[in-house]
Amino acid sequence: MKHQETAQEIIKAVGGTNNINSVYHCVTRLRFDLKDNEKVDNGSLKKLDKVMGTNISGDQFQVIIGNDVAKVFDAMVKENPAIQQSTENKEPKSDKKQNVVLKIFETIAGVFAPMLPAITAAGMLKGLLALFVSVGWMSAGTDTYRILSAIGDGVFHYLPLLIAVSAARKFGSNPFVAIALGTALMYPDMTALLSSGESVGFLGIPVTAVSYASSVIPILLAVWLMSYVEKWVDRVIPAALKLLLVPLITLLVMVPVTLIAIGPLGTFVGSGLSGGINWLLNEGGLIAGIVLGGAMALIIMTGMHYALVPIILSNIATLGFDKFLPLTFISNMGQAGATLGVFFRAKDKKLKTVALSTSFTALMGVTEPAMYGVNMKYKKPFAAAMIGSAVGGGFALAFGAKAYVLAGNGGLPGLPSLIGQTFWYSFGGMILAFIVGAIMSTIFGIKEEEGDAEALAQFSPGASTAPAKVTSNDVATVNVDDMGDPAPTSDAVAVAPMTGKSIPLKEVNDPTFGDELMGKGVAFVPTVGELVSPVTGTIMNVFKTKHAIVVRSDNGMELLIHVGINTVKLRGQYFDAHVATGARVQAGDKLLTFELAEIAKEYDITTAMVVTNTADYKQVLPVKLGEITMGEDVLKAEI
Repeated sequence: MKHQETAQEIIKAVGGTNNINSVYHCVTRLRFDLKDNEKVDNGSLKKLDKVMGTNISGDQFQVIIGNDVAKVFDAMVKENPAIQQSTENKEPKSDKKQNVVLKIFETIAGVFAPMLPAITAAGMLKGLLALFVSVGWMSAGTDTYRILSAIGDGVFHYLPLLIAVSAARKFGSNPFVAIALGTALMYPDMTALLSSGESVGFLGIPVTAVSYASSVIPILLAVWLMSYVEKWVDRVIPAALKLLLVPLITLLVMVPVTLIAIGPLGTFVGSGLSGGINWLLNEGGLIAGIVLGGAMALIIMTGMHYALVPIILSNIATLGFDKFLPLTFISNMGQAGATLGVFFRAKDKKLKTVALSTSFTALMGVTEPAMYGVNMKYKKPFAAAMIGSAVGGGFALAFGAKAYVLAGNGGLPGLPSLIGQTFWYSFGGMILAFIVGAIMSTIFGIKEEEGDAEALAQFSPGASTAPAKVTSNDVATVNVDDMGDPAPTSDAVAVAPMTGKSIPLKEVNDPTFGDELMGKGVAFVPTVGELVSPVTGTIMNVFKTKHAIVVRSDNGMELLIHVGINTVKLRGQYFDAHVATGARVQAGDKLLTFELAEIAKEYDITTAMVVTNTADYKQVLPVKLGEITMGEDVLKAEI
């Protein structure tokens, strides 16, 4: 699917443009501020090729895209420019009370995420310059060095101007007026006045000397307050005079107020926050590294790390280093190692391929595919990643590891940001996190056959799985692994595996089956708790939870029969399997019995029968819909 099509489908799935207050993107996610999160169609989102998953942090709805997020975002705002950072005509959210702390985190995230490309580019360049000088490839003080330094340092020196633009968009004020506010604070004569050492006053009110270069909190607070002042002035000024007087009065109010009150307050708040975090990182050492390193993945998932961006930038600007950033590298290495452990333990070939590739992308600093696609999906690898990150974090902070620039990439490409006196301690923590994460993930293992309906997409018919316990009617078995996976040899017909009512597969209330992601087929609403084989062939998989079976006919048709929706949660309760993986069966042989009435009390009992190798056939069509008895022809596949 092209990026333009993906963008339009995402907009549709989140409730349309009328449901979007604003949207921006970070490295891998689209971050929506929606009027009503209840209008989101998660099922439609998850079936899009480019969408890896979704997440809600506070009231922010996130769509995880991966490396193509910028392209999808650009396509989204190209035809719908009003949705980008639009804060006009916001409707209030529902009556739900919002967590104040989460709201602050989301606001900071909304301000800083759009700036990250510029900040990270400048930070990466500063790191590379440090590397070039340290290995003798460039001399400090040369014209080339000074020009490149200007590219890297300029963004950070004039950081208040970038924040002014982004904050104005976030708070719904005029970004150009916000820039005018920032330039007044950083005007050379103003800088000279405030740094002169002489007392400064405005209309007899003392002005505290504050340096605004590279500062974060003062301009953020100033633009936030400015948004209210600007809106109030706009309401009271006649329409004919708005263009002239609204920005004029706003600036005449906000510049002095910022110099007199907000600037000193922002500096005090920023210094206090930085001091508290730095005290924890400096004094906590090993313990702080273990706790923060282990929890870093959770911090990143909730978006709370954005709340620390101002502190990180302040540390780098004032101290020349930051101790929090190395932990982000270490956390990414833990995720990469844990996913590699899944590669070692997985039996399914598709899962092994996915695990290996996402482990590599995590090493490169993009962890969402590994975290959401593999580690969180199977749970134990995620725990292994946190353990590895805790070990690596403890090691790094025990030796005072530091980052010296904000490179914006927490993987191997971002290593230049760590170059300095403590580089090897940071790098050692990364290696430890990767190795321990891989080892723990390998030890913990995964349960491939206990995934939900969505996880069935990982199924490979030839995968070796432990057979289910056979309770009766044992039949001869064969070694499935020796059979190969031949292509269909002729048209195939499947009989109804149960008695009840046959319905189109699209009527199944589960997007994995209803949207035919697994293939085409037919579904049943059973009236009898018995499942028989729809074909003559071989049992390829009996899930340990006994709610699903895969059978391949002798002429090559592969059928997945899944009894009920979300019945995997029963973990085998109410189900009895009468065959084992590898068994030879005839059409009509009993496969499962289940307590229909008990299951129906908690779950939708609709049963899907899907041809998982649909692509091998020209068409797969139901033969009969409506009331049906097991053994009647119900599905046909034509080559």
